[in-house]
Amino acid sequence: MPPFTTTHRMSTVPGVTHGFFGRQGGVSTGVYKSLNLGQGSGDSERAIVANRKLVRDAIGAEHLQSCYQVHSTETVWVVAPLEKRPEADGMVTKEPGIALCVLAADCVPILFAAPKAGVIGACHAGWKGALAGICEATLEQMESAGADRRDIVAAIGPAIQQESYEVGPEFRDAFLAKADWSERFFIPGHGDRLHFDLPGFVNEVLLSEAVGAIDHLKHDTCAMEETYFSNRRRNRRGEPDYGRNGSVIALTGA
Repeated sequence: MPPFTTTHRMSTVPGVTHGFFGRQGGVSTGVYKSLNLGQGSGDSERAIVANRKLVRDAIGAEHLQSCYQVHSTETVWVVAPLEKRPEADGMVTKEPGIALCVLAADCVPILFAAPKAGVIGACHAGWKGALAGICEATLEQMESAGADRRDIVAAIGPAIQQESYEVGPEFRDAFLAKADWSERFFIPGHGDRLHFDLPGFVNEVLLSEAVGAIDHLKHDTCAMEETYFSNRRRNRRGEPDYGRNGSVIALTGA
């Protein structure tokens, strides 16, 4: 079974299982070594299928559902396994046995559970999606399925942390133009460079949306090389591609 990490509050939610999977415990080789779950990567299809089965079995689900993520605010309501990945960055379901799997390699994965309504959700928040409102859209989809925000537990998974996320002034300008309160998530770097706290920004969004409880893993995908894949790290090294980490949540049916 591949190793995975859980968060405290989410682990106490009845009828829900979850896990944050990194790069260890799979069958892929080369730059994808070893638990690459990215169907959009250049890894062999056989290896990806095998890795996704390992994760599905570790979670105890019948199906592992992911999206073709496009840094959008699109969410999908999952009532049965989807053969073709929908272009979306958020998923919501009430179906036991279908594990929602968000893929990321520095972007922020968020898992959601509303136990009283029997609803779970997951979303992928890169900076574009986070700023555009993917977290809010996923919460709205959960509400449409009967969830109460005060009952929702959210878990922010492994992502690039502020120390590793260097950006330019134009990046900050884009955030301040839409969310002037976000200035506190930028700290000075070298020259005109800044360091941005994307998970902190996401956490603040969830607080402002009145989510009942929030876990924050604070694992740095870029810095923790042995544990996680990272797109920024591979760019620094000029590597041709990168694997994807998986953040997974499922209803157990119990």
